[in-house]
Amino acid sequence: MNHSSRVCSLGVYIVFLSLGQTFAAAPKSESVPLTAEGEKLQARYAAQLSALQAEIKKVLPPMDPWKLAALREAQEMVKKATAEATSAKQALEKVQAAKALVEHAKSKWIAGAEKGIAQAQAALKKATTDAERAAAQKELAKWQANKEEGLKALQERQAAWERAKAEEPKLRQAYEATQAALERARTVEREAAKALLADLMPFLSSDRWDPQLVKCVVLTEATPRGLAAFAQQGKEQETLVENLLSDVSLMKQMLEAGGAREGKYGQAMRIYTDIQKASSRAREGILQRLALGIALEHAVPIPQRNAVAKPEAPTVVDPVKRYLHYEKAYLDGELDPAFPHMTAWECRYIANSDAPDHVLAWGRQMLRNYRPDHIFNPDYAWRYSGIVRTDVAYRHSNEYTDSDSLEFYQNVLKNGGLCGRRAFFGRFIVRAFGLPAWGVTQKAHAALGRWTPSGWVVNLGANWQYSWFEGRSGLDFLLETQARKHPQEFQKVLRAQWVSTVLGEPKYNSMKNIPGGLWAMLAHWAQEIIVAETKPPQLAAVGQELAEADQSAETKAMAVAKAPVTDKDKKILLGADGAITIPAAACNGVQTMKSFLGGLQAFCGGAFDCTVEAPRGGKYTLCLRVVHVHDEEPVSLRVNDAASPVVVVIPFTCGQWEQTAPVTITLVQGKNTLRFAKPARGFTFKEITLSPVPY
Repeated sequence: MNHSSRVCSLGVYIVFLSLGQTFAAAPKSESVPLTAEGEKLQARYAAQLSALQAEIKKVLPPMDPWKLAALREAQEMVKKATAEATSAKQALEKVQAAKALVEHAKSKWIAGAEKGIAQAQAALKKATTDAERAAAQKELAKWQANKEEGLKALQERQAAWERAKAEEPKLRQAYEATQAALERARTVEREAAKALLADLMPFLSSDRWDPQLVKCVVLTEATPRGLAAFAQQGKEQETLVENLLSDVSLMKQMLEAGGAREGKYGQAMRIYTDIQKASSRAREGILQRLALGIALEHAVPIPQRNAVAKPEAPTVVDPVKRYLHYEKAYLDGELDPAFPHMTAWECRYIANSDAPDHVLAWGRQMLRNYRPDHIFNPDYAWRYSGIVRTDVAYRHSNEYTDSDSLEFYQNVLKNGGLCGRRAFFGRFIVRAFGLPAWGVTQKAHAALGRWTPSGWVVNLGANWQYSWFEGRSGLDFLLETQARKHPQEFQKVLRAQWVSTVLGEPKYNSMKNIPGGLWAMLAHWAQEIIVAETKPPQLAAVGQELAEADQSAETKAMAVAKAPVTDKDKKILLGADGAITIPAAACNGVQTMKSFLGGLQAFCGGAFDCTVEAPRGGKYTLCLRVVHVHDEEPVSLRVNDAASPVVVVIPFTCGQWEQTAPVTITLVQGKNTLRFAKPARGFTFKEITLSPVPY
């Protein structure tokens, strides 16, 4: 780079730096008017903030102007390379678009016309009146004309595709070249940022100025007016604010966990204090981190998703009850084994479910009863959320009717829905078991992001680069999750972000094309460098092919954690009263799995049978102990190849264990075979009971 270009870049960056340091954060709108006491409180908090800002600005390390200029030039290189790579990608995509148009003409347009022709010809053949014949001939002519149009379009599209295919090698070469150029530009940018950050490492690595930084950030994000509006409510609220501002360790932990939602630190402090009053266990370990995560996330109340019958009476999740719910579930051993290792930041994404607490409890119990194989699944990418694949059908709203007597998530499991309902259920069930989930929005689609020990993954949708949620891109969220796995290095990221906040810089947001202020941008690059150097595994999205489709019936019925069966598990028991108990494991054609009731249970997704020795012939009543999460359904049962089957009704049990209504069958003395037909949706059972009918 020549001297003149350095000077030019330096001038631009000095202006950029100056703007970043003087940019005033826009005050948050407050609807609550301040009282005279509130005005005094605001003035006091504002004075503290002003003093801290001045103190921090004095100790900020100087930056090398030439390194600043080098970073700016590298950014321009990336911007240009990105535009060229995007253009090359769009050109290459036109080849696939041309192919898709050909496929559409064949499989949709022409095939649809041929189906219409066949239907019109059938109608013409069945017509018995002149009016019916005329209508059928009109319909036939319409579809024949439509087919001709399709054939013409196919010819044109085929020619366009042939031309595009001829250009494809050149376009692919250009695309690969621009991708390589973009990667080189990003490497230059990363190295320039790394060089600048190296000079700042003594400051970013030290906790010397953390007390001033964290208090200043809390005052800035909460705003003096916001804190005053909270504190003026009474002595208790004022004391909460004072306690918070005097507790450096707590403020730092709050900021490390992402800060209070919408800067509501007074509300967060009230929730945190109330939780600790409600439970002495909330003062240390995972339960303290859970309490803090809930306080920060619920500082802005979370609307509760009530039963469909009550949309006119919205309520919010009670954060203290939410904490107590998870504390009890944890102490009862109902949560995932990874839960105790969650950070306060991760706990935010566990406890922010919109489901009522009793529905979260239902979700855990339902899965324990109905499909425990999803709980035991060693593949964390599908643990718990695999129930969406097997049981939340992809269905349009005109194909089901929700019941007012059921909660929202119970209706979703029973009736299915489109991508949104399925994604909501996936997030709900993951959080119910104490693991974090992130909402994922994609173009005309909803999915979910979820925690795994190897990193966060997307379920039921495309990968992170196609995702966003609540104004944040999926790639930015993923980057933060990856950087946070290295807490010591991530502290440096946090300090750079805190300085950015103190200086009033705009925040970095790639989704909104906001580069942020200088320190905000350096914080982002510090994360990029952590990830580049630690090389976390690149996890592919899972279930993309099922985002808007059902899994095959055979795969749905296959247990993901099938349990081995021993002779003891298959042992048929004979009671003193002559009742015969056939364990699920003694049946053929079922998927056995470990049962939380002890022993084994089975999922029946297809036809199954069992053989039993009856000590005497005669009539018996037959019952199954079942769990069913879908509509009541009849299942045919044939005994010893009888000509007429018996119908066993599998009731909708909403995920709880119930007995089927008894049916009467006739057994012969000795060997008998019971053959059950394939159910429509599948159900789980523990055992079959045959009770002799008295003579």
